Amino acid sequence: MKKIGIIGSGVVAKALGNGFLKHNYEVMLSSHDLSKLTEWKEKGGEKARIGSFEDAVKFGKIVVLAVKGTVAANAIEEAGPQNMQWKTVIDTTNPIADATPENGVLKYFTGLDESLLEQLQTRFPEIHFVKAFNSVGNAFMVNPPFTEKPTMFICGNNDEAKKKVQNILDQFGWEVEDMGKATGARAIEPLCILWCIPGMLRGQWNHAFRLIKT
Repeated sequence: MKKIGIIGSGVVAKALGNGFLKHNYEVMLSSHDLSKLTEWKEKGGEKARIGSFEDAVKFGKIVVLAVKGTVAANAIEEAGPQNMQWKTVIDTTNPIADATPENGVLKYFTGLDESLLEQLQTRFPEIHFVKAFNSVGNAFMVNPPFTEKPTMFICGNNDEAKKKVQNILDQFGWEVEDMGKATGARAIEPLCILWCIPGMLRGQWNHAFRLIKT
């Protein structure tokens, strides 16, 4: 049985957790307050589990990082980087700052020459991070009902890890575009800013990106 450990308990963690359950994975979500996940576990049935961050990363053959970008590194430290050595970690995070958006434009705590993914990969070199799921809202992460198949942009330093993530994205109804090494996240992470502008300005959140080719 395929096992997924998810660091987090928010809407992204639950949306992806439900998606993995739908596709016949065993899933463990994690939180400091497990009472927040009781209802999710009950609805998820026998394949749904809950535990600490450390429990989740030990459980998962593949790990999903689904916390606020500001606490991403701390969450990995709490889970234990040694428990994720050589594992594929799907990084869904964005470096969103606490500052108020300006004219619908989110503010990031990173610059154009360094992404949050790169920061995490440098700090935890033995983890195989793959950026994915950061450029669309949680309602559309799993088998999105658009008229055309949307594009999920991914990147990471380990090719085998990216293949594993691509297989998941294929199941979840996405066309995958591999944007190379971790440096590609310098372009992928800002897509969240672009995705959020229509929502911030006009309340429009039902869209995704698609790369059109000739």
